[in-house]
Amino acid sequence: MDIVKLRELLEGELSSQELTKLDEEFYREFDSLIKALKLSAESSRERGEDVEERLYLAQLSIAEKLMREIIKIRLHKIVDLAVEGVPYGMTEEEKRIFTILRAFIEREELLEVPEEAVEVKEEAEEKEVPKKRVPKEAYIIKVDLPRILDPELKEYGPFRAGDLVIIPRSLGKVLVEREAAEKIRISP
Repeated sequence: MDIVKLRELLEGELSSQELTKLDEEFYREFDSLIKALKLSAESSRERGEDVEERLYLAQLSIAEKLMREIIKIRLHKIVDLAVEGVPYGMTEEEKRIFTILRAFIEREELLEVPEEAVEVKEEAEEKEVPKKRVPKEAYIIKVDLPRILDPELKEYGPFRAGDLVIIPRSLGKVLVEREAAEKIRISP
């Protein structure tokens, strides 16, 4: 992944009403690109290479701006797909967003969205979305948190202050008690 690929993807998203097909690892690859650019800038600074550092920081800024635009456009398209009830061409992360949007649109009042329930068929012909369990509550994280484990040793996080997350009630209760999160009720 590089800035050229991000620019091509942005152009593709802008020129089509449909979601551009992404590799399942797209968001992870972007995170790796950002980390690599930050490390390169830091390394250049340590070596006293000011021009090289500024180049890496400029690339970092461009990559982040391109990605924000890509995400904004893709989210608009995902909302449209959720309203229509037609899932296709999404990454796993986007499928989770789609599922939450569908639940909101259908005003379902179920307890939790298990990871397994987020499976969405790729075929555009499939017009009906199976009913999913949706959360009744979410949490706004107040402080940066490392990864945390639930009683079944399932890993959640890491989280940043301001993140809106859906986690098991047991974890949410502990975070609220420690004033690390605020509980938000999701009503139909």
